[in-house]
Amino acid sequence: MGKPIALFFACAALIILAGSFMAPKTDAATKSGCAPAYGVDPCSTASIQH
Repeated sequence: MGKPIALFFACAALIILAGSFMAPKTDAATKSGCAPAYGVDPCSTASIQH
């Protein structure tokens, strides 16, 4: 029972790593100097007044 669970977590980790490498290469990142990742755009959040 432990092997399928370990295989599931290994596959999930590979998918997360692959997504993190693909995120800075999106079209939105090439249009501006900011690279949005994980749903957060650093350009839009930097303009928020504190």
